Amino acid sequence: MAKGVIWATAEDLARNRGKVLSLYRQILRSLNSPDLPLTPAARLSKKAEVRTIFLFGSEDRSLHNIADLIDAAEYSLSVLKKGRLP
Repeated sequence: MAKGVIWATAEDLARNRGKVLSLYRQILRSLNSPDLPLTPAARLSKKAEVRTIFLFGSEDRSLHNIADLIDAAEYSLSVLKKGRLP
């Protein structure tokens, strides 16, 4: 068995697509929460940061890295729902 990274197939990417889009939308909506201590400019900056992370994450083809990105997004969402910044 070869050592190294296991690459995602088109089927793997399609399977994760719905979950990733859902997390992306939920994080963007959570950044609008009045519980977060952010100015309007800071909110826009955080949203741009989220878009950039998901944009670069969409180019990743490693199953392990994709799973790590999904875990990080789920954690960030849970922290945002508590009214804190991750």
